Amino acid sequence: MQILQPPGWARPRGYSNGIAASGRMVFVSGTVGWDADGQFQTDDFAGQVRQALHNIVAVLAEAGARPEHIARMTWYVVDKHEYMNAYKEIGQAYRDLIGKHYPAMTAVEVAGLMEPRARVEIEVTAVVPT
Repeated sequence: MQILQPPGWARPRGYSNGIAASGRMVFVSGTVGWDADGQFQTDDFAGQVRQALHNIVAVLAEAGARPEHIARMTWYVVDKHEYMNAYKEIGQAYRDLIGKHYPAMTAVEVAGLMEPRARVEIEVTAVVPT
């Protein structure tokens, strides 16, 4: 996996401008912060992020993929201020579950998610080297 950082561009914090990779593609659908039984254990934004990332790691493992194989993440959040106010806790959860791997990322504020209690939904594309 190659991090794409154009010369002269400021280094992004917590994500990469782009990733080039080749291998087996793994697509993880939008994942919310509920447990394996489909139950939300918290309405706390950072708590839901932690659970969603945990869920993503579990799905990746089913394909023989690991967090460092993530090439792209898209975050859908229902309140950008809630997201921004939880940066510290989100960062800790991210480092605990994903590590120091920062793929290409997009975060989008949306009017709502299909699951009414969901505060965040994260979609992932990973590339496992072959």
